[in-house]
Amino acid sequence: MEREILDTKRKALKINLDPRIYGTFAEIGAGQEVSRNFFNAGAASGTVAKTMSAYDMTFSDAIYGAEANGRYVSQNRLLQMLDHEFGLLNERLSGEKYESRTFFAFADTVTTLNYKRTNEPHGWVGICFQSEPGGLPNEIFFHVRLLDTDVNMQQRVLGIIGVNLVYAAFYHYQDPKLMVESLADNLTIDSVEIDLISVKGPAFEGVDNILLNLYMIMKDFSAAAIFDADAHPRQAKDLLYKKDIMILRTKYGQKSLPNFSLFNKATDQFKRTNKVEEGNLAVMIEVLLTNVLTEAHETPDDIDLAAVAKRTQEMCDTGNIVIVSNFTRHNRLAKYLARCKPKSVGLATNINNLKFVFNSSNFKGDNYSGQLLSYVNDMFNTNVRLFAYPFLDKKTNQVINTTNMPVTPEAKPLFDFLLINGYITDIEDYAENEVKTV
Repeated sequence: MEREILDTKRKALKINLDPRIYGTFAEIGAGQEVSRNFFNAGAASGTVAKTMSAYDMTFSDAIYGAEANGRYVSQNRLLQMLDHEFGLLNERLSGEKYESRTFFAFADTVTTLNYKRTNEPHGWVGICFQSEPGGLPNEIFFHVRLLDTDVNMQQRVLGIIGVNLVYAAFYHYQDPKLMVESLADNLTIDSVEIDLISVKGPAFEGVDNILLNLYMIMKDFSAAAIFDADAHPRQAKDLLYKKDIMILRTKYGQKSLPNFSLFNKATDQFKRTNKVEEGNLAVMIEVLLTNVLTEAHETPDDIDLAAVAKRTQEMCDTGNIVIVSNFTRHNRLAKYLARCKPKSVGLATNINNLKFVFNSSNFKGDNYSGQLLSYVNDMFNTNVRLFAYPFLDKKTNQVINTTNMPVTPEAKPLFDFLLINGYITDIEDYAENEVKTV
């Protein structure tokens, strides 16, 4: 049975008429878009204790503290806002009048499209709330990319998603999947991307943040999720901006651990080739969902997200950054990483994957050359190098590398160009026992 999705005004009104819910809205960077929805719905005095904005950095620093890195649209700034505003609620609102209230502090810090259209519109949105009067606080926050090309539409989207968050916090927190799913209520496809979510607090005891972020991939809210070595969800640009990134691609369903011996050799080769400075290397393991998603990237009903989360945790335990994605082709991964503006990217993969790409019979349609050129352009236009694992062909007992890999005639000139110019290279100095079958 499909759930009823209330429109934004009805959601805001339901919250305003709920005598338990009372709190603060603090919004920076895109106007008072969320609180405006509550005022327009009516009966807002039952919900809104205070609204505020602090657009000037001096005022913002005086209220929430200075930002050491100078970034005000950041996770750290959002958490400072939530902590400060929720603390004020408990400090100032006490007594019999408030004994039955569940307090909340909503905050967002956002940059929408600038006048010259030269920036990347994005923001952080969060809420700190009580699930019972006098209870300990719970926290939900997420990162959004605003995809509309009109600033008024971006502001509208922000207002809707903010109301969705407040509603989800109070009415859906007991069902985390429904809570995540409801964040996109009343939003059109391709208007927003939610690429990170994090929850904590007594209301979310036992909830796995890895699972929540994987669920967002399955719901097409985002194409990937990134976790640091402690398995905390992170925003890609925070970890990868101006970094030299080395990636090992693995599949979720692999029965064994990745071939770290060859990967370490590929990493050393990447550092030498790109003259990577000490401390600037970001090593990342990708857990690819190809063997859970269908060819059309539709979500199967029987997907075992818990098993994917377990594999993700195992890869985090190796001490590396982990990205979970549905990027079936290398070029899709390269395009995603290009948004983070890395200094350079190295990609380690089995040469059998290259054999697939440079074989015209594996591509649908008549325009193989056009598809291959598009692939190569997306793949190698941002300082990307591909380091190929050799593999042992069981039928011939031959080690396959770039010198003897079968390539169809129409792809051979382009493949040779990529080899000659160092875009594709074999992993060097490997031992015989390090070469595996596919």
